Amino acid sequence: MIRRILQNKAIKNVGWIIGGQMGRKILVFLVSILAARYLGPDHLGLINYSQAYITFFAAFCNLGINAIIIKNFEDYPHEVGKTLGTTLLLRAISSIGSAAVIMVIVSIVDRNEPLTIAVTALSTIGLLFQIFESFNEWFQWQLRSKYSALATLVAYIAVSIYKITLLIRGAGVKWFALSNSVEFMALGLFLLLAYKRNGGPGFSVSFDKAKQLLSKSTSFILSGLMISIYASTDKLMLKQMMTEADVGHYALATTLSVMWTFVLSAIINSMYPGIVRLFTSDKQEYVKRNKQLYAMIFYLSVVISLTICLLADPVIRILYGEAYLPAVVPLRIVVWYTAFSCLGGARNVWIVCENKQKYLKYLYFGAAAINVLLNLLLIPIFGTSGAAAASLITQISTTVLLPAVIRPLRENAKMMLDAVLLRGIGIGKAERKR
Repeated sequence: MIRRILQNKAIKNVGWIIGGQMGRKILVFLVSILAARYLGPDHLGLINYSQAYITFFAAFCNLGINAIIIKNFEDYPHEVGKTLGTTLLLRAISSIGSAAVIMVIVSIVDRNEPLTIAVTALSTIGLLFQIFESFNEWFQWQLRSKYSALATLVAYIAVSIYKITLLIRGAGVKWFALSNSVEFMALGLFLLLAYKRNGGPGFSVSFDKAKQLLSKSTSFILSGLMISIYASTDKLMLKQMMTEADVGHYALATTLSVMWTFVLSAIINSMYPGIVRLFTSDKQEYVKRNKQLYAMIFYLSVVISLTICLLADPVIRILYGEAYLPAVVPLRIVVWYTAFSCLGGARNVWIVCENKQKYLKYLYFGAAAINVLLNLLLIPIFGTSGAAAASLITQISTTVLLPAVIRPLRENAKMMLDAVLLRGIGIGKAERKR
């Protein structure tokens, strides 16, 4: 009975997450089309170049805590306020430090490009407000994601109005760069309000709690850094080796390829608490539920990726115009990255439960090295398509090949293979008979 109630709550939770994200994505998609046409590939590329630095330093800003905080809530339910308060302080310190380092790097690398420096500076302001995303984990743990979904939707409505105002006024690229920071400001404010209105406990800070969180998240910081390297290296290297327009074309391709992944994230986030609980109560069901998660992620990704491949040319031509047609080929390549990327995200549930975080650094260090090497080899020859191919090959290596080589992760690699082959997920004839 309890399991059925939890499953029903998880299903409703998925519905709210997907509904909220869908409303947000529709707004973002419509406004982004207008903005892309207005800015052109050059300025769009410049904004995405600055955002690549934000992505690169995401691991330092998050401190890997987002990956383990739900488990901490579950293990220490009477210390939720202390956990959140300590997390907010730690992330605030790391975000301020990251913003300072970004500006030092850009001032050196792009010292003769004042517009690039200004755009990057305006973009980094948002780092200070990303700390409030930690409230999302509290809502997920409570299976009350409808509140964070509504807060997110309201925030994006406000940001969309801001961007539309910029389009009407014919504002410059700097104001559009600032809009990314405004986005995080609004989201942080509404998440904080939603947390308070739903009885979230008061915050406190503890040095012991900080040590506890950081001891568990260290491996995720290192792995997150490696992920950041191959999530941002392509845009950073395209800017230095090619042109800002190439960054704009590639950014459009990568953006379109992940527009729908909020569905997968919603599924992962809502199944996460249930799988964590099953780890201690029913190991067989725990393994089965992990395989079900992997199977859903993989096959949904394949269907949607194939659809995007078929429609890439007409969609870009009609919505974005002739100037963005060079994005078609990289889109058809990088869209297949999604299935493997989201499988890697789903694997974090198993990693946390099995306490295998320390092995992630080997996994992602190898992936980062592969990505940098592939970008160096492929971008000079194939341009944006080379960057897309480098991302795809890297993600396949991270999700499938490297875990099979690292002994402690082989069990999970086998679970993923079983899921893809639909073995042990509860839908086969033999399993139905049992």
